[in-house]
Amino acid sequence: MTIPTMSERIPASLLHPGRFFYFWGSRMAFAISSALLFGCAGFGGPPPALGDQESAVVAKLGRPTHVFQDSEVRILEYMTGPFGQTTHFAKISGNGQLISYAQVLTSQKFALIVIGRSTKTNVLQLIGTPSQTTYLDLPQLEVWSYPYQESPVSDSIMHVHFNHSGVVQKILNAPDLRRDSDYRTYNLRGGVLGRMP
Repeated sequence: MTIPTMSERIPASLLHPGRFFYFWGSRMAFAISSALLFGCAGFGGPPPALGDQESAVVAKLGRPTHVFQDSEVRILEYMTGPFGQTTHFAKISGNGQLISYAQVLTSQKFALIVIGRSTKTNVLQLIGTPSQTTYLDLPQLEVWSYPYQESPVSDSIMHVHFNHSGVVQKILNAPDLRRDSDYRTYNLRGGVLGRMP
């Protein structure tokens, strides 16, 4: 799968009127509390060392936001959403040792999602929990949204769409207009971000 470039993206205003951006303002308090709960628990310090026991990883990074199981591997998730752009996975082997620690919200990881084949479980094991989940009534699709930094000068949100069976139907990459200083207000009725003079 090829991730669309900035010029090829679908405008955020066309994804669904108001739905993808309405929640951000109301989630500010949650973002602050998340930073207090998880941001100070090792994100700014040195990463855990490969071979560390799970207890040592948790002692260094703090309590994970979510925990997943992928065969014999236990995945400790450390996400910084909804306003953060990173999610780190600490993968623990069957014998309780750290075998990898990496940031997973990347274009390379998104490219591994297979339309028509990947399931919700596959996506969770690949890129973790979405910052926001919404539902589009007309196409009857559930959308998981992941803010991330596509490049040093490009802030994006990847939207992964699932059908009722939990299988990926499409993926849309849109600019994260919350981080664009030229945009200040949201026109919720029209679903269009308004430019302030």
